[in-house]
Amino acid sequence: MCGIVAAVSMRNIVPILVQGLQRLEYRGYDSCGVAVYADGLKRARSTSRVAELQAQVSADKLEGGTGIAHTRWATHGAPAVHNAHPHFSHGTGASSAIRPGKVALVHNGIIENHDELRAALQAKGYVFESQTDTEVIVHLMDSLYDGDLFEALKAAVVQLRGAYAIAAFCKDEPHRVVGARAGSPLILGVGNAHSENFLASDAMALAGVTDQIVYLEEGDLVDLQLGKYWVFDRQHKKVEREVKTVHAHSGAAELGPYRHYMQKEIFEQPRAIADTLEGIKGIVPELFGDQARGVFEAIDSVLILACGTSYYSGCVAKYWLESIARIPTQVEVASEYRYRDSVPNPGTLVVTITQSGETADTLAALRHAQSLGMMQTLTICNVATSAMVRECKLAYVTRAGVEIGVASTKAFTTQLAGLFLLTLTLAQSRGHLSEAGEAAHLKAMRHLPAALQAVLALEPQVISWSEDFAKKENALFLGRGMHYPIALEGALKLKEISYIHAEAYPAGELKHGPLALVTSAMPVVTVAPNDALIEKLKSNMQEVRARGGVLYVLADADSRIDNSEGVHVIRMPENYGPLSPLLHVVPLQLLAYHTALARGTDVDKPRNLAKSVTVE
Repeated sequence: MCGIVAAVSMRNIVPILVQGLQRLEYRGYDSCGVAVYADGLKRARSTSRVAELQAQVSADKLEGGTGIAHTRWATHGAPAVHNAHPHFSHGTGASSAIRPGKVALVHNGIIENHDELRAALQAKGYVFESQTDTEVIVHLMDSLYDGDLFEALKAAVVQLRGAYAIAAFCKDEPHRVVGARAGSPLILGVGNAHSENFLASDAMALAGVTDQIVYLEEGDLVDLQLGKYWVFDRQHKKVEREVKTVHAHSGAAELGPYRHYMQKEIFEQPRAIADTLEGIKGIVPELFGDQARGVFEAIDSVLILACGTSYYSGCVAKYWLESIARIPTQVEVASEYRYRDSVPNPGTLVVTITQSGETADTLAALRHAQSLGMMQTLTICNVATSAMVRECKLAYVTRAGVEIGVASTKAFTTQLAGLFLLTLTLAQSRGHLSEAGEAAHLKAMRHLPAALQAVLALEPQVISWSEDFAKKENALFLGRGMHYPIALEGALKLKEISYIHAEAYPAGELKHGPLALVTSAMPVVTVAPNDALIEKLKSNMQEVRARGGVLYVLADADSRIDNSEGVHVIRMPENYGPLSPLLHVVPLQLLAYHTALARGTDVDKPRNLAKSVTVE
C-alpha cells in the first residue's frame, strides 16, 4: 500500500526512482509520480501503471540528482492526477496570483487532523489542488520553512496526528532530502558511489542499487545530503542506527515462465515450505528465540492477532493449539481487538501473524495488548527486518520469499507451517508430545513439499471447474472443523481477484440460513477431508443437492465421494491428517486464479486492494 523512493545523488537519479517504483508495484497502487530538482521543481504524474509514467518521464526529458517518487493507493480523494503524489506547495501572494512554493513531498499513511490544518493553511493563503491529506503536510512545511528544510520538518511533524512516512526536498536546498516515519515503514539506503543516499518504503525498491540498509525506528527523522546522513529519534536527538546488509534480490520480482505473479507464487509453495522448514532437526523452543523456553513455560493461554488471510491461518492454528498442545486459544481480528474492552491475562502468549511485518492494524493491536500488560509476544512473519519482528520478544521468520501478487498464497501456507511448529513446541513444553509423536509430525512436515507438488498436478481439473465459475456471480464455500477457515480463505481468494461474490460457512450452519441461497445457479464448494466429520459433511452435502444446488467437492482419496449428477469431485492425492489444510487450500487458490483469468480481471493487482496495508 503506497510506495516511496527518494534519493540525493551526484548523478541523474530519475531511472533509479522509476525502477524503484516498478519494484514496489506489488504493494498495490492507483496512481504514481516522480519529482526532481531541475532548476526548480519538476514532476510527472499518472493514473496508469509505472510503465506509462516512465514513458512520460522520457518524453519530458525529466532529469535531476535530487528527487522523490511515489505509488499511491487512494484514501483521501479519488484516483486522479491532481491527487497523485508528489505534491508541491503553492499559495497566493498579495495580488491573489498563484505563488509557486518551495517544497515537494510524498507521504504514506493518514493524517487524522488534516481538516483543521487545511483550514489554518487556507487562512494563510495556501491553495489546495487536491483532496488529499498529504497536501496539508507540504503546505505546512512550506509555511514553517526559514532556510532549513530539516527544521521545517521537525516543526511540522509535531503538529501531525496519525500515521506517516514522509520524504521531501526543497528547491532552495537542491542537494538535500528529509524524511520521517511514525506508524508507516521507511528505510534509509546508504549509497556506495556518487555520494548518494536513499529513502524507500522497503529494501526491494533499492535492490541492485545498494544493500546497505538502515531500518528507521518509530518516530525517527532523517536528513540526507550528498555523501552523508543524520538520524534523529522522536525527541529529535541525534542517534546511531545500525547499518545492515540486506540482499533484496530483484530477481524475485521476475515472472519467468508464468503469466502472473499469483500463478508463480502458487507453484513456489513446495519450495517455500521446504525453505521455511530448512535445518529443523527437532522440536526445541529455541526455534522461536533464545528466551522462548522460559516464555513457553510461563504461559497458560494464546491470543492470536491478525488480519485477512493471516487471520484465517490463525483460525486454523486455534484447532491445532487446542487439540494438540491443549492450550486455550483465542483468535481476534486485529483491526477490531483494540477497540473493545477485553480482559487481559499476563499469562497469555500474544501471537501476531503478518506477511510484511508492517501491517498497521496488527502492529496497533500488538501495542494495545502490551499496554494491557501482556508482554509475552511472538510473531510469525515473512520479513526478518520488519517492525513486527523487532517489537516482539520471540519470532519465527517464514521463508516464503517476496510475494508480489496482492492475493496471498505462499505466505499463507508458510504461516501455517510456522504455526504448526509452534503448536508442536507448546505441546512438548506442556508434556503433550511424545518422542514418537514428534517424529511422526516432523516426518509429515518434511513430506509437505512432495505432497504439495502432487496437489499442484491437479491444476487441469481445477481449470475445468473454473470454466463454470467464470459464468457465475455468487458462490458458497463450506468446510467443517479446521477446514472451515480454509473455506473462508477460498472464498476470500475468489472475491479478491475474480470479483465474484463468495461466502463461506461452517457446513453445519447451512440449515440456519445460508440454505436459502442455494439454487442451481449457486455453485457450492465443499472442502471434504476424510476426518471425523466426514459423515456429518456428507449429510450437509445432501441438503445442498436436495435443493438443486451444484457441488464442487475437494475430497480425500478414501472419502468415498464420487462424481454424479450435480456433484463434481476432485480427489486429493492423500489424506494428510492435521496438516491437510495446507494441501486443501492449494486447489482453492488455483480455482480463484483460473476463474479470474477466464473473466479477464487484473489478477496481480485487483481493483481497490493493496498488498501491504500500512494504514488503518
